[in-house]
Amino acid sequence: MAQVEATTERIIAAKAEDVFDTLADYENSRGKLLTEHFSEYEVREGGDGEGTLVHWRLQATSKRVRDCLLEVTEPTDGQLVEKDRNSSMVTTWTVTPAGEGKSKAVVVTVWNGAGGIGGFFERTFAPKGLARIYDGVLARLAAEVEKA
Repeated sequence: MAQVEATTERIIAAKAEDVFDTLADYENSRGKLLTEHFSEYEVREGGDGEGTLVHWRLQATSKRVRDCLLEVTEPTDGQLVEKDRNSSMVTTWTVTPAGEGKSKAVVVTVWNGAGGIGGFFERTFAPKGLARIYDGVLARLAAEVEKA
């Protein structure tokens, strides 16, 4: 099993603190940022950053649906880590200042891929597909914080 990684990033015209606070607000903001690929969104514990437990279903393709139960931690300032209790998937959101009134948001998701021919296709296609999904989330995040 090889590790598979998907990464996407975006420059957002808002302060890093505001961008991070919006991302970390699972109770009120995060659900609004999710694209049509996400369903059954539910905050089960907490709701604001560290200590949050959140559930959703991620439909990466027409046949590939992943049931996610994510524990949220904040290992460093400007960073949220979502570890899936149901798989090896870990998504790390990092928000840093990027000049006057701007920030850079980076999303990196890693997981242990399948072996064999299925694993080859997963390593080849899944990172691009997941990056596209999270690019949509970052676009909604930008629209949400830039209007404020």
